[in-house]
Amino acid sequence: MLDQVSDLPLEAAAEQSDLQQSDVQSMLIVPMMNGGKTCGYLGLDTVRVPRQWSPETIKLLKMVGEFIAIAQGRHQAEVGLRQAKEIADAANRAKSEFLASMSHELRTPLNAILGFSQVMNRDAGLSGDQQQYLNIINRSGEHLLSLINDILEMSKIEAGRTTFNPNSFDLHRLLDSLEDMLRLRAETKDLQLLFERDPGVPQYIRTDEGKLRQVLINLLGNAIKFTETGGVTLRVRSESEPLRLYFEIEDTGPGIASEEIDKLFEAFGQTETGRRSQQGTGLGLPISRKFVQLMDGDISVRSVVGQGSIFAFDIALEPAQASEVKTAQIPRKVLSLAPGQPRYRILAVDDRLESRLLLVRLLTSLGFEVQEASNGEEAIQVWESWQPHLIWMDMRMPVMDGYEATQRIKATMKGQATVIIALTASAFEEERTLILSAGCDDFIRKPFREEVLLDKIAEHLGVIYLYDESRESVADTGQTAPETAVGDVRTCLSRMPAHWFNQLQQAAAECSDDLILELVEEITPAEPSLASHLRDLANNFRFDQILSLTQG
Repeated sequence: MLDQVSDLPLEAAAEQSDLQQSDVQSMLIVPMMNGGKTCGYLGLDTVRVPRQWSPETIKLLKMVGEFIAIAQGRHQAEVGLRQAKEIADAANRAKSEFLASMSHELRTPLNAILGFSQVMNRDAGLSGDQQQYLNIINRSGEHLLSLINDILEMSKIEAGRTTFNPNSFDLHRLLDSLEDMLRLRAETKDLQLLFERDPGVPQYIRTDEGKLRQVLINLLGNAIKFTETGGVTLRVRSESEPLRLYFEIEDTGPGIASEEIDKLFEAFGQTETGRRSQQGTGLGLPISRKFVQLMDGDISVRSVVGQGSIFAFDIALEPAQASEVKTAQIPRKVLSLAPGQPRYRILAVDDRLESRLLLVRLLTSLGFEVQEASNGEEAIQVWESWQPHLIWMDMRMPVMDGYEATQRIKATMKGQATVIIALTASAFEEERTLILSAGCDDFIRKPFREEVLLDKIAEHLGVIYLYDESRESVADTGQTAPETAVGDVRTCLSRMPAHWFNQLQQAAAECSDDLILELVEEITPAEPSLASHLRDLANNFRFDQILSLTQG
């Protein structure tokens, strides 16, 4: 505070002179305070006439300075938050782009490995050794694909790109199949396995069946793995307003120390018990929690060391009707096109030579006419001159990608009559929306299974196939296989040696697809339909169906 400039000390003579030249007579300067820190200074001055500053004026100026300091602090904080958000958004975009690239780069070569193993498997002239080597290639490729899918799933979760895919299904059947699948696994450890379901639990529901199934397998599998005496119990109940399901998995295992519970849901993290078991990667529980959260719920844990643990979770769902539930089909091996049909023209578009070659070899062996193109521009040229009935379109290609090529074709009247099905190596569910919005009629992911690709052709073109006689009991309309088809498989199983049969049952109880596929390799060439059926079930992790077949 300075009532008169003339009161400045001698050492401030230069400042006094500057102020007097500006005709400043009095000054008041106060610090701008925010949170006890000085952020700057605020001043008043008078010209021509000196002034004595009152306490009220000083107090008011200090308040104004504090308001300004607070406003400046908030502005700086907002700027910092915006900058942090921009950095985080850029990092997420980079991560998403990396995941998309890795998904494409990893799954595309696997498509060739698994695809050509399927094509070669159709060769009846293979020797026993060649068949064994081919099975090893296929099994190793499937195992590698499952590992890649797990890592990509965890990465999608971290990038916020995991999606909720609801469908209508029979909950009672799902629970019964899980109980059958896990019972022998528990009995081999002399554990009691109980599934308790309240009478009010609805039979037909709508939610993400695949994610619910995976969560229950993860939690029940962990409980059985770490429990040595006693048992494991699953309890299921429901509430109707709103409709929710509640699950509890209780075990009599070693329990989890309170300081380790938080580690359970960290990616790649394990408790001390988990590390001692030398099993798993630590991804099961983090993935399970995210899946449950996508179904509008969460997982909680209660545990007492030496007594056991309870994992509980709840999910939201919608009611469904029995008519909405699709019945599982038994895969059938296609031998060729049925006679008396048009000459179907199919165009395979992919920038990878091995991917095009796979489609050409597979489809021409069945009787289709096939041409190929390495990018979108070539695809349009072939389409204009050859007019294929169906185009298998890769979406990521140089020169012109599949999105633009599809849009150009579908923009014409002639193009509306051409079926375009996308082949994508992306593991991301949201890719479906982009593909369909570009004009594609459908899509499948690489690596694809032969039966899925052929079923899509039949669905869109009305193609009729001739099937392996051992599976001819399944109607070409795609209806559920009758009981006789299951009976044929059981008949084939009854002809297998007892020790092999017992090993298959044990492998299914332990949910070991690798062991099942090893046993499939031991099946003699006289039982090709049994080998193919068990291989399909193992590759789709349907251990429950294998157990059902072995239990009669």
